[in-house]
Amino acid sequence: MRTKRIAQVAQPPTLEEIRQWPATVDVVTAGRPLGLGRNGAYDAVKTGTFPVRVLKIGTRYRVVTSELIALLDTGSTAEVIT
Repeated sequence: MRTKRIAQVAQPPTLEEIRQWPATVDVVTAGRPLGLGRNGAYDAVKTGTFPVRVLKIGTRYRVVTSELIALLDTGSTAEVIT
């Protein structure tokens, strides 16, 4: 008899956990608190709709953590100091 595997959905990180992240994180990690999975996060990057700045470094994409925190804390990226 086969048993069904039930996918476990990880809880999104809290704002306090995100504050402990490094200055930049990968797209998949940054998408988790926004409710985006791997494909959704990369699709948002490709279409230019990811809600915070994404840096392309070589062949990799990195998301600026301070902007992600500002978005989650206030709902706006306008207060980010660059």
